Amino acid sequence: MKSIAVLGGGESGIGAALLAKAKKLEVFVSDFGSISEEHKDILKNKNIPFEEGGHSIDKIESADIIVKSPGIPEEAKVIRHFRLRQKTIISEIEFASRFYTGKIIGVTGSNGKTTTTSLIYHLINNADAVVGIGGNIGYAFSRLLLDDIDYDWVVLEMSSFQLDDICNLQIDIGVILNITADHLDRYQFDIDRYADAKWRLAEAIRPNGHLILEKENKMINTRLESYRKDVQVHRLSAINPMITLPSKEGSDSFEIQLKGKHNLFNAAVAVLVARLYGCSDAQIIRNLSSFKAIEHRMELVISHNEIDYINDSKATNVESALKALEGLNQTVIWIAGGTDKGNDYQVMESVVQSRVKMLICLCVDDSKLRSAFDKIVDKIVSVTTMREAVDLATKNAKQGDVVLLSPACASFDLFDNYKHRGDSFRDEVLKMTGESNK
Repeated sequence: MKSIAVLGGGESGIGAALLAKAKKLEVFVSDFGSISEEHKDILKNKNIPFEEGGHSIDKIESADIIVKSPGIPEEAKVIRHFRLRQKTIISEIEFASRFYTGKIIGVTGSNGKTTTTSLIYHLINNADAVVGIGGNIGYAFSRLLLDDIDYDWVVLEMSSFQLDDICNLQIDIGVILNITADHLDRYQFDIDRYADAKWRLAEAIRPNGHLILEKENKMINTRLESYRKDVQVHRLSAINPMITLPSKEGSDSFEIQLKGKHNLFNAAVAVLVARLYGCSDAQIIRNLSSFKAIEHRMELVISHNEIDYINDSKATNVESALKALEGLNQTVIWIAGGTDKGNDYQVMESVVQSRVKMLICLCVDDSKLRSAFDKIVDKIVSVTTMREAVDLATKNAKQGDVVLLSPACASFDLFDNYKHRGDSFRDEVLKMTGESNK
């Protein structure tokens, strides 16, 4: 391999380009859309040629391999073109793995990836080995390898998009938290295609490695029936999460500061990974109790007048929002909505009926949310700004209530991304409660 072409100028594409340049490869970056000024400056500083607003097919085709950014779907015209010509197309994570000799902990799932990845890193990072974290969280894997650090282990959050184009990646400890309907628009609304993408992580486990799975998940169990015998499989219950490995030091009870039953499962997974890694129970207990919630994931913004304001903007699908509501015992004013991804809200009816007293639809098109819940929620209103949403929620909340932003949808109708949406919620809440300048 002497040259690569990188499709996409986002975080993954820039990471791959920088790593290729560092390894003395010829590299060219091509983005059909636009590249941010920050990323263009990075490419210019490293003398990496790039283009935006289209693809120079001949120039891309002349490269030995093509590195595809995760945001580019398989059905994109440029991808179909190169598939027909049998060009080698790989993901950024696959590309980076070819320059890495340490061990990998890989985490995927429809929900809980970021929390679990961060918690695993938090638990094992104080051990003797040098540990990095990246992938779908923080820096791309490729950019981690640019650090002047010889990582013994890296903990990688992996989305289905990042797993689509792996082929030789070797994972030592793999985690598939769950597989539920998400990103179905990317997979022609076929959940089996989406599940197959997630299952690629299991197929990448090296012989004698470890695979940790949700015990009750049907999509996982169907694929497990024909799975390899040279991998040690650990199945944990999400319904009754607990630590299943015996402790040599006594107690299997750990303090955790995260909200929601689903986070107990995430913690159980992280503790098991930490034990497989070699952490002592004393280290696990110490680090688990000091772990804080991830931004935009069941993040308590403030308790004001005995009303909790919780930012769960990262809940971009039905299953994630369902778990957020199930994890709360209080009456909820629920702020939801955004860009629908093929959502089926039927599974939420029971918990919404029992907990939600008001639904605030924060979106351009509220028709699907209204049709799903108009008979089971007493009050439904629609807004198009976060200020309106927080104002209405605050006026209708009583002591003991929770104002929950857990959209169950993508953010792109009104916001740049889920972080922008979550930051807007936090800002408006702090302004509304008079805490923004304190």
